Amino acid sequence: MKSPVVYLAAAWSLAFFGSAFAADRPPNFVVIFADDLGYGDLGCYGHPTIKTPHLDRMAREGLRFTQFYSAAEVCTPSRAALLTGRLPPRSGMCSRQRRVLFPGSKGGLPAEEITIAELLKTKGYATACIGKWHLGHLPQFLPGKHGFDYYFGIPYSNDMDRVATSPMGRAAFLTPKIEYWNVPLIRNTEVIEQPADQHTVTRRYADEAARFIREHKDQPFFVYLPHTMPHVPLFASGEFAGKSQRGLFGDVVEELDKAVGTVLQTLRDEKLAENTLVVFTSDNGPWLTQGEQGGSAGLLKDGKGSTWEGGMREPAIAWRPGTVPAGVVSSELASTLDLLPTFCAQAGLDAPKDRPLDGYDITPALAGGKSPRNEMFYYRGFDLMAVRMGPWKAHFMTQTGYGQATPERPDPPLLFNLDVDPGEQFDRGSRISDVLDQIRTLAEKHKAGLQPAASQLEL
Repeated sequence: MKSPVVYLAAAWSLAFFGSAFAADRPPNFVVIFADDLGYGDLGCYGHPTIKTPHLDRMAREGLRFTQFYSAAEVCTPSRAALLTGRLPPRSGMCSRQRRVLFPGSKGGLPAEEITIAELLKTKGYATACIGKWHLGHLPQFLPGKHGFDYYFGIPYSNDMDRVATSPMGRAAFLTPKIEYWNVPLIRNTEVIEQPADQHTVTRRYADEAARFIREHKDQPFFVYLPHTMPHVPLFASGEFAGKSQRGLFGDVVEELDKAVGTVLQTLRDEKLAENTLVVFTSDNGPWLTQGEQGGSAGLLKDGKGSTWEGGMREPAIAWRPGTVPAGVVSSELASTLDLLPTFCAQAGLDAPKDRPLDGYDITPALAGGKSPRNEMFYYRGFDLMAVRMGPWKAHFMTQTGYGQATPERPDPPLLFNLDVDPGEQFDRGSRISDVLDQIRTLAEKHKAGLQPAASQLEL
């Protein structure tokens, strides 16, 4: 028997997206995925000097989440989870040794994994991946093998393929030049530029997305737009270089904001806004060890690489005028894992039933109501570090994002009420043992149902 939550989600879907289901054409979907953008890096999330007018407008016209999570704390696993709706250990897209894929890696997203793009194509969607892929650079792993009709972007992080003659250490990031990194820019399977002109990629990604939207406006489409920045090295175009109060990092974020504006304005101009759900979020928290070249997690603890809140709680805005209510700030729990089942529900598709999924249809939350999600599992590689249940989060293992070789195992586990203490400052683990017991039971049940795959990152 289906749970009441499933029936409730279906009812909300029918009520708020009924016109899309009734029409011949299902809604379009656009996912804009920043890289290393922190919870506190946007104006609408409280940054005092970075100006993000387009994202601020998106939030005013849509719904802004305050408790939205990436499924992982670094690039490769977070991207695999978004596209498959599955925690990274299930697909093997994580590792205890190599945290992401590199240019010398032989693995990638396995062919048997089912992506959002593959599912939507069965409904007649045109699909494009524009930006950073980082799920395998070999031909058998590129976006075209995972349901995307079109690809334009850089296949992995922009700090890879570093040239031997570039300055040592972080010096190259402090005064970045294009020739320090030999990263390729690819169209479909062909390298069209190497090294990629990183001063222009943010704008070019947005322009490519706008072009794809215009060219496919007469059919449903899915555009996955994972930006290369603000991952270091940071590059801004002449229009934005030196313009922000926050230095180069601010320049890059402000250009990213304009790129979001380009996509949203294209949807308005083409009369597609009311039938297009746009979700903006980030792959993980800010890379704090990069100093001024890294961002901010605001009031949250730690950043990229960690399972503290700063590593996985992300800015997230949902926009669909006339359907997603305007000006709503939602404290409901949601995750990138939820995008696949939500898009399937709204497109009139069944999500895969032959494998475990870790996402929920969050259509009710997108309508300003309740989310069916009540838990979050925080993985670092294959290790379940922490579990959230309602407002409570228990840390079974703790480790900073960078600089701590081995995790600590607190006894009793650390326990925080994130509604009261989102900064994870006040441990209640020694005082509220009954809550810890409930979370332990939840964690054990979850682990019993998770069969990890062999790591693709260690091939």
